[in-house]
Amino acid sequence: MDPYEWSLNPEAITVVLALTIGYWWALRRFPAPPWRIACFAGAMLLVLGVTITPIDTIALHYLLSIHLVQNVVLAEWAPLLFVLSIPPALAALAPRVPPLPALALWIVNYGVWHMPWLYDTALRHPHPLLHLEHALYFVTGVLLWWPVVHSQLSSGAKAAYVFAAFALASPIGLVMALVPEPLYDFYVQGPGLWGLDPLADQQIAGVTMSLTETVVFFAVFAVYFGRFFAEQDAVT
Repeated sequence: MDPYEWSLNPEAITVVLALTIGYWWALRRFPAPPWRIACFAGAMLLVLGVTITPIDTIALHYLLSIHLVQNVVLAEWAPLLFVLSIPPALAALAPRVPPLPALALWIVNYGVWHMPWLYDTALRHPHPLLHLEHALYFVTGVLLWWPVVHSQLSSGAKAAYVFAAFALASPIGLVMALVPEPLYDFYVQGPGLWGLDPLADQQIAGVTMSLTETVVFFAVFAVYFGRFFAEQDAVT
């Protein structure tokens, strides 16, 4: 298979189309400012970018490092933009998402799917396991970010919540970067790409995963940490 072949994943295209139609319909009753609409468009473009382009082909057949970037986008970046896109009036109609169960569900889901035996099995059986994995990343990612964007938690509590999410997720990438042997047989037995051996690919994967997580989590953490201090100054 050509590693630069587009995947044209029909499941991803169907989900993005359905979400787009649903969002457009919701905006007729709950108008949103342009920046929220841009967040929704960004979320959908990110999902398509890692599921129908050569990124998906390389992730599925060649490189763990690209697959982990795909996972971070689906579990963290795209869900955050999607949650930001929801108008507050619409979000108020949704069931309350308790922060601690949402965080626990996200981190357990993230950790379980990265267990070597399940990771390899999902790659060997993408229909339906890998698609289920990606769907659960996105759904639990939405649950993770919902209390940050749409709850009445204080800014300090939101900052602590985001920091906890980062601290709990970061060991996954660190383990991959530091263990002295490849964890996933699928990529050991695969054709590889760009001259990377499986261990080097895994080390790059761990470092890349940690860096991409750091970008989004610390950006959000900085926003709410800054708000926390601003609120404290206002009180005093």
